Amino acid sequence: MDYKFLNKVVDQILSETRIDYDKEKLHTPFPNNLNKYLLIFGLPSSYFTQHCKEVYGLNYDEVNYVWDEYKNIITNKIR
Repeated sequence: MDYKFLNKVVDQILSETRIDYDKEKLHTPFPNNLNKYLLIFGLPSSYFTQHCKEVYGLNYDEVNYVWDEYKNIITNKIR
């Protein structure tokens, strides 16, 4: 896997994500139903997976890597 590229994907998705701390919601570049509880325990949604495949051309393993990185960073920001 090209981790340099994948980390750029993570950075791009993060830059397009807005956290609404008052409502505990995330506004993402893909449709979502993520709240802080689903984010902490959840697997990538079909919307996240589809976004990564269509926009960045990622495969299954790459999507999972990007999801884990994204999830960890967002979870830390929420806490």
